Amino acid sequence: MSQITCPRCQKSVDELTTIDQGIIDRIKETGGPAAGIPKQVCINCFTELAGSIARGSVLLAREKAKEQRKAILWKTRVNLIKNARQCMNQKSYAQAAVQYEKYIRVLEMVFEVKPGELKPENFKDSARTQELTVVASAFWDLIRIYDTSDQYNQRQTLATMKLAQFLRFTPIYPDILRKAEAFQKTARNPPAIKQFIKMASQNKGRCFIASSVYDSPSSTEVFILQNWRDQKLLTSSWIYYLNFIYYIFSPAIAYFLDRAPIFKPFVRKLIFPIVHFCDKNQKAISR
Repeated sequence: MSQITCPRCQKSVDELTTIDQGIIDRIKETGGPAAGIPKQVCINCFTELAGSIARGSVLLAREKAKEQRKAILWKTRVNLIKNARQCMNQKSYAQAAVQYEKYIRVLEMVFEVKPGELKPENFKDSARTQELTVVASAFWDLIRIYDTSDQYNQRQTLATMKLAQFLRFTPIYPDILRKAEAFQKTARNPPAIKQFIKMASQNKGRCFIASSVYDSPSSTEVFILQNWRDQKLLTSSWIYYLNFIYYIFSPAIAYFLDRAPIFKPFVRKLIFPIVHFCDKNQKAISR
């Protein structure tokens, strides 16, 4: 009997086995390398491909279970925040701290990061950017709770660092900063609050869209817009609320621009008159 070369493994065999479309589709479903599979292969290749379906099914089932667990955890955060705020209103600060700490841990588990390593970048998905404000408010409450006892000084220091890290991405930046300056006068551990104010002041609220359009949060254009916002816009109450709305929608727009940079030149043209206006007026005021 003449030998046949298997088109997949290139080995000489007596016969080839036909692979039907159902097997190929199943390999695709389980994430296997379905592209380029020949219609006929040797029995060894056929067995290997069939085995990959079984292994892929196990991996796929594990991945689905993992994602389901994350989804469940993500939903639990709502009750944890509600419970924490209710405890704060009732002045049950120890219980509030437990609920807030569980909330932070849930987020760390959802994003698969180690304790203490939660970052704003974890929330870049447009569906979750609004959670940044919730996280910041949680850290702010924790800072005040930890201030009630010297034994929590280390926890308070860590919380101030995390708050300074998250606060710049939220619309509550100026409000929390004002509260921190007032709280520093009566705090049990004022150096920690002073350090937070210093860190937060160095990390001013980000202009999401401008930072994305100009590919850097430290570009001249972003600096001009930030200065105008901090010195002029946030001093007006009704514009402050417009700024709040901006922070709700701008992260999603910036996320879209990062994924579709082809639109950035067009957006740069749109905001150029605004940058020019702000720069011109700031120079006129400084004269």
